[in-house]
Amino acid sequence: MSSTAEILLGVIALAVAVMAIVQVGAILAGLRLARRVEQLAADLETGLKPLLANLTAVTGDASKAASLAAAQVERLDRLAVDLMARLDQTLTAAQQFVTGPAREGMAIVAGVRAAVAAFRTLRESTRRRTAARSVAIEEEDESLFIG
Repeated sequence: MSSTAEILLGVIALAVAVMAIVQVGAILAGLRLARRVEQLAADLETGLKPLLANLTAVTGDASKAASLAAAQVERLDRLAVDLMARLDQTLTAAQQFVTGPAREGMAIVAGVRAAVAAFRTLRESTRRRTAARSVAIEEEDESLFIG
């Protein structure tokens, strides 16, 4: 073998050795990365478990609060309906209390007006009769007048 071939063979051997070292380094780096990812996953799982437990508790509390709020809103709605019914009853009673005597008063006033109108009509008819009699008497007196 010639010295050039030996040099080239040495270069190839050296390149293969460097590639093997790089591959071993990549494998070691991959293993370290896998360990770190595993550790990170374990830490994340350890950290998330209490967080998930707290989140579950908060969700339960929120659900309980929402159901209590819904019950309170329903109670408030019933209270408002009851209040409106009582208010309506009170206003109806007040209206009857005020309008009953007012109607009776208006009926009395209408009766008085009718009585006054009847007296006026009677008075006017009496005046007409009296006026008609006086005209008749004057005509009779004139017819008796000789002159």
